Amino acid sequence: MSTIENRETEQSPAGQGVADERAERTLVAARAHRSRESRLRTRDLVLSIAAPIVLVLLWEVCARLLIIDPRFFPPPTTILMALGEMALDGELWQHTGPTLLRLLVGGGLGALSGIVVGLLMGSSRALNAAFGPLFSALYPLPKIAIFPILLMIFGPTELPKIIAVFITTFFVMQIATVSGVWAIDRQLLEAGTAYGATGFARFRFVVLPGAMPFVFSGLKTATGTAVVVVTAVEFTGASTTGLGYLIWNSWQLFIPEKLYVGLLVIGIIGAALTTLLSRSEKLLLPWRRSA
Repeated sequence: MSTIENRETEQSPAGQGVADERAERTLVAARAHRSRESRLRTRDLVLSIAAPIVLVLLWEVCARLLIIDPRFFPPPTTILMALGEMALDGELWQHTGPTLLRLLVGGGLGALSGIVVGLLMGSSRALNAAFGPLFSALYPLPKIAIFPILLMIFGPTELPKIIAVFITTFFVMQIATVSGVWAIDRQLLEAGTAYGATGFARFRFVVLPGAMPFVFSGLKTATGTAVVVVTAVEFTGASTTGLGYLIWNSWQLFIPEKLYVGLLVIGIIGAALTTLLSRSEKLLLPWRRSA
């Protein structure tokens, strides 16, 4: 009887008015939420742009007023002038090109191999039992410490540098991918099996999409680590090109402007690669765009 009475109340003019009022309040709340989110995004954008500008201006003023020693902290304008001169005479590209090549080739191959091995190990208990302890033992080894061994084997060529970056990204991606496979909700796997997703179909439609968030998180971590490793191996005498060599050589010759140019370009490369990965994640994983 109460259900019938509620329906009659809703169908009455008074009940219709209450329903309309509730709908109006819902719309108003939704508009307020969207407006607040828009304001927050605008505020975050302004802060992300303003904070670095303020810090750079503060650095410029302090260096000009000799509050900090300009011999060690040259003004940003001086660094930008050095950047422009190096770009015009080709010195900047002479060092940026090799670093990018080592990052993209070594890091790309290492990431791809790590993802494939991680998916196989995460999906196969036998493979994980066979290789899991070995990889766990090898991962903590400092990759820079392995570099002299690579130099002894392959000589002072490009291959040791690429292999060092490859090893770095491989282990990060292997661990991240295995964790992603293991983190998949078992109910999703059971649901996939119930709908006939077995074998490759199960891997394609359940395992791979479920592990991808962890894969992208691993890619971001691997990118930062690879940038550190490639810069470190370029510090050595085995290299006469690369941004790491530029930084080290500028320190030896005490040319701080060029040293900061190398640091700036490395930071730009790292930020650009991370941004590209974030954009790709939103494009390839649309269900995570709201995250």
